[in-house]
Amino acid sequence: MTTQTRKATLRWTGKGLQFEGVGAGPSGILIDGDSEAGPSPMEVLLLSVGGCMAVDIQMILEKGRVPLEDLTIGLEGDRAPSSPKRFINLRMTIRVAGPEESHRPKVERAVQLSRDKYCSVFHTLQPDLEVETEVHLA
Repeated sequence: MTTQTRKATLRWTGKGLQFEGVGAGPSGILIDGDSEAGPSPMEVLLLSVGGCMAVDIQMILEKGRVPLEDLTIGLEGDRAPSSPKRFINLRMTIRVAGPEESHRPKVERAVQLSRDKYCSVFHTLQPDLEVETEVHLA
């Protein structure tokens, strides 16, 4: 099995808890631990899960020839009261405009396929994730 490596860099801006993140694309994202100048890391996690599922859903509906005018995913996460304050519950509200009621089974199937099979961000949150860290002093 061949793995695909993705890379990203996060650099402190020198202001408060603000960090600029860049991946392979031409633009980046400002992450702010205070949620003032940009989303916090936990909000970015919510956006990542929602973004991944939105892409899957859009692609599956397109392949199924289901008309799509708008797709919005609202996300809420409840955090544990003590550190590490991880999410203990996630709720997603998926609003799809364009399909008729007769397309509902295809829309619901697209959501289920994303959650159960395709969304790599969602599946990365599984407990078997291996994490390595390496520290360098500049």
